[in-house]
Amino acid sequence: MLKLLSHIHRSSSHKSTFARFACVGATISLVDIGVLYLTLALGLHPLPARLISLPCSMLVGYFLNRYFTFHQFETGRALWHSLTRHFGVHLVGGLINIGVYALVLEFGQTMGGLIGASPALPILGVWIGGIIGLCFNYFFSHKMVFDR
Repeated sequence: MLKLLSHIHRSSSHKSTFARFACVGATISLVDIGVLYLTLALGLHPLPARLISLPCSMLVGYFLNRYFTFHQFETGRALWHSLTRHFGVHLVGGLINIGVYALVLEFGQTMGGLIGASPALPILGVWIGGIIGLCFNYFFSHKMVFDR
């Protein structure tokens, strides 16, 4: 198992890079959910709370991706330039993510009953939006942010 993890960490193949990107995505979803529920506990409505949690997770994601996922690419760009590209790409992915999140919340509310009242509904929205955003963000991060 350790040999496989070591290979994935050092490999520059697209499969290994995507696996690392997905691991970072899972990690930042925990950051996203933690900040989301913290802001919900402070009394914010779910959508503005998400507008706070998503940029926090994007910032953490940038540094994890820079030093873990795409470590084999030395872009030579200044940190701020690379960070600006990252937020530009992930802004679009984030809008897709938030759109899916809002649709899941709306769909859950229209279903009513236990689904609409479930405290897990925001988590489901974050995860579904995250999977869709993950695919978008990987492709454009690889092509525009952490390219050679």
